[in-house]
Amino acid sequence: MKLRTPYLLFLGDAHDQLAAKTAAGVAYWRPEWSLGQLRLPGCKADLGLPDLTLEEAAERGAKTVIIGIANRGGVIAESWLPTLLRAMELGMDLASGLHRRLTDVAPLRELAARLGRRLSDVRHPTREFEVGSGRKRSGKRLLTVGTDCSLGKMYTSLAIEREMRRRGLKADFRATGQTGILIAGSGVSVDAVISDFISGATEWLSPDNETDHWDIIEGQGSLFHPSFAGVSLGLLHGAQPDAIVMCHEPTRTHMRGLPHYPLPSLRECIDANIAAGRLTNPAIRCVGISINTAALDDSTADSLLKQTADAFGLPCVDPVRGGVAAIVDRL
Repeated sequence: MKLRTPYLLFLGDAHDQLAAKTAAGVAYWRPEWSLGQLRLPGCKADLGLPDLTLEEAAERGAKTVIIGIANRGGVIAESWLPTLLRAMELGMDLASGLHRRLTDVAPLRELAARLGRRLSDVRHPTREFEVGSGRKRSGKRLLTVGTDCSLGKMYTSLAIEREMRRRGLKADFRATGQTGILIAGSGVSVDAVISDFISGATEWLSPDNETDHWDIIEGQGSLFHPSFAGVSLGLLHGAQPDAIVMCHEPTRTHMRGLPHYPLPSLRECIDANIAAGRLTNPAIRCVGISINTAALDDSTADSLLKQTADAFGLPCVDPVRGGVAAIVDRL
């Protein structure tokens, strides 16, 4: 996959800030590619980027419109089509990480073919995978896991890769979701892989490597989330991680989208991931905890991080607020 840059980030009619997490991730990790945002009436998300019309974006040289919304079911709303069609008329390509393919939407497909525009559905693999083998691979692997979905596993993974590379260590971020693929330029969106092949796809994504090389594998979902636990387990087995980092959002009281399912404790999640991960790597261990403290003030966040570190005897960090140096020290 090779997308043309710079990007215009399309937020559509996102109902809250978290619904625009795809665009937020691209804007944070690739600011040099992010010209601005385009919001439709009723949009409740804001990345702090310039609000641009399609015409303004075209004048500034935008090459690709990134559909930056992660909505329930991954659908392309009918209300977005006039904007997306107009973007192609102005010379821009479209890229999406949604479940529904851009190429399955007839008006988009037909106009793209007529104008020579590219439709990139980054969520959908373009190759087939073998089933997982569980064979021990050379090199080292870290997987981020979580108490819930949408709480910072990708950010933590990217921050760890950046800190390791800053120190001259061998490390590569391995993207397993649509936002990560847009940031890294490659990867496998494991939630779009047929369930029998998730672990095999993850093995393919993180093959044999040098003994001192770390693959930092982006986690997905949670073993405790009824909607996504199957993806999380297949990824855990295929990653065969030597190390896991547990990610958590402390203000949540229930699993995202499921108010009848309370959020599990950190201890429950760490123990469950270690127990499940031993199937393919008996030496798996938790090396740190990453807490998303965005909803807390500085004093409360600092206190929580220190209390959690003391309680578990592990480095506890917020990768955005304070970095991940303590976790890399542990590695």
